[in-house]
Amino acid sequence: MAAHWKDSLLLKIVNVIAFLVFTTSNAYTSLAPGGSIGGAQKVTYITPAPWIFVVWPIIHVLLLGALIYQFFPAGYGPVVETIGWRLPVLALLTSIYSGFAAGQHAQTVNGILAFVTILLVAGLVSHIYRDLRIKHENKNLFDVLFVSLPFSLFHGFVVVLVFVSAFSAFGRERDVHAAIEAVVETVVAVAGHAKHPADPINSPVHKHHGPGIATNVLVFLSLLFLEATSAGYVFSGKGDAAGAAVITFSLLAIFQEQNRPDSRFIHWSALVFFIISLIALVRALIATFQNRGRIALTDEERAPLVA
Repeated sequence: MAAHWKDSLLLKIVNVIAFLVFTTSNAYTSLAPGGSIGGAQKVTYITPAPWIFVVWPIIHVLLLGALIYQFFPAGYGPVVETIGWRLPVLALLTSIYSGFAAGQHAQTVNGILAFVTILLVAGLVSHIYRDLRIKHENKNLFDVLFVSLPFSLFHGFVVVLVFVSAFSAFGRERDVHAAIEAVVETVVAVAGHAKHPADPINSPVHKHHGPGIATNVLVFLSLLFLEATSAGYVFSGKGDAAGAAVITFSLLAIFQEQNRPDSRFIHWSALVFFIISLIALVRALIATFQNRGRIALTDEERAPLVA
């Protein structure tokens, strides 16, 4: 472990610069003029409600703590030695993804590029996440807050973003074209009435196409995978409540966003999977606290009555 804050100073400086780029790009994605929810290219039948993207600023704040923590001896090991140069590369890839996701021109191409980039992000953050789980042991509260927690949140959220990006790139846009067609037909009808005032204006009936069977099946399978992944977080290995919570509340956000009459199947499916995932998360948390209580009780019982 390094004893001086100047050790690996170049990497530490690059980490700071990459963090600034990372936070700026994600802020632009969320606040870009004309941008869709979370900077997505288009709203699909798996798009979550906007509030779930508050995960980004939470990750930003925690990573800011990691940048400060890396200058201390206790933070050198996990941040510099374990994560190393993968942190600035991750920031760069995330910034590229944000740029593609926020692009308003050539949306099909940008959507595909955003999907490919988020796959690279998912692979890299999974590699970091695995190393932190295997090679690093949390020694204090700062390790938990500034090392483990941000990458647990990042890893869980990027799983959700992979599906959101996939449907944005290749899936069907939520039914907005029918409304546009209705407006066009109404304008044509009004123009025809202006030429022939005696003819009544027949407003076109809005035909709602809906997601279709294939889209319903694909979204259902995606929601099932997200729920299973959330359960895997809490019940495998050391357990990861933070990653599970991100996916769990993403299911709630999808339930809230997909509340139109044509997406009722997706709407209620997301709610069911949210409830199942939430129950698993709560049970895991209760079991964790009970186990800690038993360990503490056992230690107390084993203590001698007279010191």
